[in-house]
Amino acid sequence: MSADIVNLRQARKKKARSDREKQAAENRTTFGRSKAEKKLSQKTETLTSARLDGHQRSDETPSGSTKDPEDGD
Repeated sequence: MSADIVNLRQARKKKARSDREKQAAENRTTFGRSKAEKKLSQKTETLTSARLDGHQRSDETPSGSTKDPEDGD
């Protein structure tokens, strides 16, 4: 009954290698988009923002002046 002998230097290198590979995989999913995909994403974000701004309620009365909520009129 003897334990397996492990070279710590090799074990550290193996772990570092796997960590780098994991980070590279995450970066590929995050940053690995084509120019067309980036452009499409930006356009949809702009369109969504414009729609949201278009549906925003304003506190102005039809005459153009702002109504004071404490006024009571």
